[in-house]
Amino acid sequence: MNKTNARSLAPILLVSLAMVAPEAWAYLDPSTGSMILSAIVGVFATAALAIKTFWYKLKGLFRRDAGNPVQPPGPPPAQPARAAEAGEPPASRD
Repeated sequence: MNKTNARSLAPILLVSLAMVAPEAWAYLDPSTGSMILSAIVGVFATAALAIKTFWYKLKGLFRRDAGNPVQPPGPPPAQPARAAEAGEPPASRD
């Protein structure tokens, strides 16, 4: 049997097997559908949270250290004026 003949025979075989499926003596009440749906939503929410957590950890590996930022080139920033300590006279503004 060549491959093209087998490919055309496969859908016919699947349909014929589905037509001879045995009876299932089972009952699914209406709440079973919502239970299955909530389980599917829960799986997707869990997967999304796991991917998000993994992504932020991966980004953290490549992020620069926040405690020691890199200073841009150029003159250093101006230092703020020193506050007067207790007992020191205020600076004159001549």
